[in-house]
Formats: sequence, C-alpha cells, structure tokens
Amino acid sequence: MNHSEKTQGNSSSATSSRREFIKDTSTVAAATALAGVAVPHVHAAEKNTINVVLVGCGGRGTGAAQNALSVQNGPIKLVAMADVFENRLNSSYEALSGRFKDQVDVPADRKFIGFDAYKKAIDCLSPGDVAIFATPPGFRWVHFTYAIEKGINVFMEKPVTVDGPTTRRMIDLYEKAKEKNLKVGVGLMVRHCKARQELKRRIDDGEIGDIITMRAYRMAGPMVGFAGPNPGQLSDLMYQIQQFHSFLWASGGTFNDFYIHQVDECSWMKGSWPVSAKASGGRHYRGDAIDQNFDNYSVEYTYEDGTKFWMYGRNIGGCHNEFASYAHGSKGLGIVSTSSHTPGRCRIYKGHNISRRNETWAFPQPEQNPYQLEWDDLIHAIRNDEEYNEVKRGAEASLVSSMGRMAAHTGQVITFDDLLNGDHEFAPDIDKLTLSSEPPLKKGPDGKYPVPMPGINRRQEYYED
Repeated sequence: MNHSEKTQGNSSSATSSRREFIKDTSTVAAATALAGVAVPHVHAAEKNTINVVLVGCGGRGTGAAQNALSVQNGPIKLVAMADVFENRLNSSYEALSGRFKDQVDVPADRKFIGFDAYKKAIDCLSPGDVAIFATPPGFRWVHFTYAIEKGINVFMEKPVTVDGPTTRRMIDLYEKAKEKNLKVGVGLMVRHCKARQELKRRIDDGEIGDIITMRAYRMAGPMVGFAGPNPGQLSDLMYQIQQFHSFLWASGGTFNDFYIHQVDECSWMKGSWPVSAKASGGRHYRGDAIDQNFDNYSVEYTYEDGTKFWMYGRNIGGCHNEFASYAHGSKGLGIVSTSSHTPGRCRIYKGHNISRRNETWAFPQPEQNPYQLEWDDLIHAIRNDEEYNEVKRGAEASLVSSMGRMAAHTGQVITFDDLLNGDHEFAPDIDKLTLSSEPPLKKGPDGKYPVPMPGINRRQEYYED
C-alpha cells in the first residue's frame, strides 16, 4: 500500500500523479485494532456534500484521495481512514490534512486500524458517498462485497483480481453493483485520457489501417517488488502485506501491478481482449531477494483474429530503459504512450518510422491529467446519476495480465477461458485473516518462499509441491 508507480520510472510531478510516493520514515507500528470503539456515522454538512473514506493509506491511496478532494463540481470531504499499519495512516493523514485543511475531517475516532477497519470506515458513509480501496489487490473483492452490501459507491485501484476465481467473483459483484445502481471507478486512468480517446477514435476510423501488431515496453531498474528477507519486526503475514508487490496472493506480482496499464490500453486500441498468451522470463542478480517476481518478462499475446501484442518488461539496472506503447497498422503507426502514463503525447505517423516528416497528427499539449479526469468522471456520474461501472473491464484487464504472468511463470500457453474458469485461487480465505493468522504463502523448509519454476511447476501457479 505504500509504493507508487513513480518508482517504476514515472517522471510525472508529485502534484500531477495519483501514484506519488509518500515517504514514510517512521518505524512500522504494531497493527492493533481499535476494539470496542463505536463507529460514528457522519452526516454531510450540506445535502450535496459527498463524503469519502480511504481504505489503504499508502502512496496510491493518498494520491487517490488527493484527486477525489480536487474535484471541482461540488463539495467533497474525507471523513474516515483505514489501514492495517498505523504509521501509514498517520503519514497519509498528515499529507492530506496539510493540503486540504478544510476538506479533511478525520478525528481520532474515525482512524481505524486492523483487518476489520474497512468495515468501520465504510460504516461512516451514507448512500451516495464513496469508499476508496487502495489496499493490496488481493483484498479487493472482500472490501467491494461490503460496500455493495452497504450501498456505497466505490473507487478501486487496479488490479482488481489476481487469479481466475477472484475474477469470476468480481464480475459477479459487478452485476450486483449494477443492480443497486452503484457507481464504481477502477484506476485504469488511461481510458479517461483525452489524447488516448482521440487516438482510439482515429484508429477506429481507419487512420492507421487495420491493426497488424502492437508492442509495449516497461523497462527500468530494480523495483519495489524485490523484497529482501523479513527483518523480524513484523509477523510473516504483515511483512507480506507490507511488501505486497513481492507476493502473488497479495498483488499478482509486479507484472499485474505495473504492466496492466499497457495491457489495457493496447487491448482498448485493438477493441478486444487477447485469447491466449505465451511467454518467457527469468530472475537475475537477485542477491537475498525473497519475492516471487521475475526480473524480465517477454509475452506474446494473441487476439482472436491472430493479431499479436508483445509486452516487454524488465527491471535490471544498467540496461536500456523504455516506457511506451505502439500500435502498428496497415497504413501507419499510432503512439499510445510515450515515456510514462501521463502525458500520453499520442501521435500518428504514415508508415512505421517515427520521424517528424512522417507525423500526420499529434494531440495538442499540454494534456489534462488522466489521474484527475477519472475522478472528475466518477463524481460527475454520481452527482448526475449516470450509469458508471468499470469493474468488469477492470477484472478482465486483470485477468489478461495474469495470463501473461502465468505464461511466463509456468512456461505454458495460457488461454483467457482456461484461466477465467480455473479453480486455483491464491488466498481463498483472505476474508478471514486476522492479525494472528498464518500468511497465505508459507516458507519452505529452507526458509525461502516458493518461486516460479517454468517447465517444472507447470500447473499450480502457487508453486506448491
């Protein structure tokens, strides 16, 4: 919950990125639930005030709350916060209250710590209000289930699932949220980008011809998902949650957490999801790292019509860095992303050589920030009672990301349908976790966590013997 995508090479400024890193220099406090505290219900000062609670107070959650409080179409207040780490909640509160003094109303009795803290925070809301979910993705379905039960609108960070069973569960919850007319945003903000929307329109109009292939790169140095051994101040469960990018049950790993944006934007340009994936990858220069990630991934996605999409990810220092997505058509080339998620700097070229003389269209600069636009769109839908539910698309984008990861980790061809209908779930009892629970992932006799072994462990992505 405390890492941002800026760690992956995003050069956006601290004020423009929702995933800004909130540096936490304090020692991780013991996560003690506020037992016996009566949850106060918050009543809006004005009938058109939208109250918001933040569940998951790391960098992404804090950034999402900043964007929520920056929406200009009516009054919004933050009224409660929840996390399993008290120091993260306190750091987030200090950052938000310092910047939005008049919009942050979170007294001590509405700061909740523990695995049930999300319920206490949501119980502070009324229908029409919004819960922000920015905990590790493995918990997404648990929190969403309770929000639906309470009739609360939601903004949830991506990814929203980590395996087939949780994807099916989220699609089922999507239908239940629709039945209740709840508005739900998912943090795949690229689809709210005006530059990408215009590029998509031009591609659909045939400006680059039929899409032949797509390629995307997210190559940078070592990243947040390369955790070392537990220093011992935390239980193994709490350490895995703290280092959630490193463990598949909590996040789907770095592939799901970071590469999902390019998987989503390229599939959006294509107009469909891939039907299969095959891949390679490996671990290098790892030292004492105990995480379950590869350092590099090369995935070939195939769409139903045979079109290919190649996703290249690498996290090794001293190598060529690139962060970009491209769509190649029979007439020309479309640039979907350049150097980061924002701005997109989308352009179209005749032919496939990128040069100024071949450029036929470029989106005017500067661009509006899509991290803010997705919140503007969600709150607009809430205030105007417009249909708005991004969960199914978010779940499918998460599943396609899992396809690529699993293809690399197992060395097998993974299909969309097989993964969606599979029965392997990383953490089936995640909703029952307490501070004293054993973690979903256990160490082996050698004290190490299981890691991917392509060709050996070919079916169970949990890598159990």
